[in-house]
Amino acid sequence: MKNISFARVFSWSLIVALGGFLFGFDTAVISGVEKHIQDLFSLSSFKHGFTISSALIGTVTGALIAGRPADRYGRKPVLMLIAVLYLMSALGCAMAGNVSTLIIFRFIGGIGVGASSVVAPMYISEISPADIRGRMTALFQFNVIFGILMAYVSNYLLRNAGTEPWRWMLGIEGLPAFIYSLLLFLIPESPRYLIKVGQIAKARLVLEKIEKSSVEKEIEEIKTSLVKLSGATNRLFSKRFFKPVSIAFLVAMFNQFSGINAILYYAPRIFELSGLNFTDSLLQSILIGVTNGIFTIAGLILIDRVGRKKLLITGSIGMSLCLGLVARTFYLQEFGGFSLLIFLLIYIMFFAFSTGAVIWVLIAEIFPNNIRGKGQSFGSFTHWFFAAIVTFIFPVVVKEVSFGVGHTFMFFSLMMIVQAIVVWKYFPETKRRTLEELGENL
Repeated sequence: MKNISFARVFSWSLIVALGGFLFGFDTAVISGVEKHIQDLFSLSSFKHGFTISSALIGTVTGALIAGRPADRYGRKPVLMLIAVLYLMSALGCAMAGNVSTLIIFRFIGGIGVGASSVVAPMYISEISPADIRGRMTALFQFNVIFGILMAYVSNYLLRNAGTEPWRWMLGIEGLPAFIYSLLLFLIPESPRYLIKVGQIAKARLVLEKIEKSSVEKEIEEIKTSLVKLSGATNRLFSKRFFKPVSIAFLVAMFNQFSGINAILYYAPRIFELSGLNFTDSLLQSILIGVTNGIFTIAGLILIDRVGRKKLLITGSIGMSLCLGLVARTFYLQEFGGFSLLIFLLIYIMFFAFSTGAVIWVLIAEIFPNNIRGKGQSFGSFTHWFFAAIVTFIFPVVVKEVSFGVGHTFMFFSLMMIVQAIVVWKYFPETKRRTLEELGENL
């Protein structure tokens, strides 16, 4: 490994990745309150699905709009705005007096989640040398998983808090959001953004803190990559950028067609459908969160050694098998023992070290410097667009369609087979290649 200040890169990456913690917490915390909210406000299955997916509608919006301001004003100011949105959402949801207010503040939080999924991986990939970029960017996903786990734990601990525990469950997110907003003052601006806007001296100071031995060479490589593309079109949807755009679309779409958000958002409901009571459902959701965290760490360790492509193919095959077994369980109504929990835990294991660990790393790597913000925004938008659809439709299908749960999980199983084939035939391997090299080649 080169003369890299690993501790400094790690600390900056970890701070920015805390946005992923809030992303994960915000994503999963609703699973513990969605049934209470449905009963409290007497929601139909359609309005219930809309209320739960309102955050994802905001997420789609945040993902769609975040790339442009990140390219224009810098990564750091947008990250700070994201922290404010998280804080507003947590406090607003805790004090909501009706379902409309709850939807509005969940939407605001969703904007923060979507924007975070664009800017945080982009920032981390831009400050990290190629040798450790996969691990550092995967810290974002690890924090997403850690946030999901903490949401499940928090929901369990606060299940009897006060007369309306759902307010505490949603409002507690304000504390880590406030801490995140303070820690962001400690990070520098992305050196690639600084070079892009002509602030070479500032970029040099940042790079000297990261990799002292080859600062001037790296500056020249970044400048050269920008010059090569300066006369070319910056339109994302052009023939020139078809390959990275198509890869971002596919990896984001398949991530959601793995069924992960249906499981994370509705885990307690899924377990209740198998006959468990609410408290036991929350406890089994915590087991899912723990498994997710452990195997995300495994993915973080493997991603720069094994590579992105092999992880995706292996995980796709494993997920397909487990999802098929879950579908069979619901088709046959065979809920004896812990079979459903075991199938879902093994599924989470395969998801965590493959698709879960790879998605944000790959999207952050494949676009050249001049359109990285737009490309990251498109990839995140695709991810959250399909997430919103899955989350909105799932409770409707479960209630209105005979064997709806079984059909849904069988669909997810088949999609993972398709993903394995597409990755094998079409995706490149990006490990240990610089962002400039990838941008030029793709």
